[in-house]
Amino acid sequence: MLTLYDCLESGNGHKVRLLLALLGRDYRLVLKDIHAGETRTPEFLTLNPDGRIPLLQLEDGTCLAESNAILCWLADGSPYMPDDPLERARALAWMFWEQYNHEPTVAVARFWTHHPAKSPGAEHLAQKREKGRAALELLDRHLATRDWLVGGRVSVADLCLYSYSSVCEEGEISRDGLDALDAWLKRIEGLPGFIAMEPWAG
Repeated sequence: MLTLYDCLESGNGHKVRLLLALLGRDYRLVLKDIHAGETRTPEFLTLNPDGRIPLLQLEDGTCLAESNAILCWLADGSPYMPDDPLERARALAWMFWEQYNHEPTVAVARFWTHHPAKSPGAEHLAQKREKGRAALELLDRHLATRDWLVGGRVSVADLCLYSYSSVCEEGEISRDGLDALDAWLKRIEGLPGFIAMEPWAG
């Protein structure tokens, strides 16, 4: 059985659990408290020297890190990975963009909002919120003329970008006026097997 090391407040972890749920895959969930240093123990570092979650351990003990790499591995051969090479590349482009422009703004604003002592200050937080809103606006413009990000059907690109988008307001990033984005979130939430992103509990 697959083993997923995760933390419920993590959107990077949620996207993996979401795909596992949509695929109907059985797995063992092992929760790690990242704030208590549970991913920095010698035991965990033997599994992932980078000391981060999510981490997927395969049946043979092999470990795969990085949420979007895990998504690609899980989605391979499924309807969530586009068959067409160009559409597949476009899905990957959105996933690269998510880690470079979306997650570092939307997710960080959420984290700093709930951990103000770890924020470098109000000005930096305001910048993250502004850039996070800009990322959501870009998504909204793209989705204004289509139901899904690529290929006319839901893919790993959509799942990758859903998790932190769905809880952006926990970082005080408003979705006001982003009607296409809101409709897209609802389409994902209507998928059979959908599981919601955990609200912040820390």
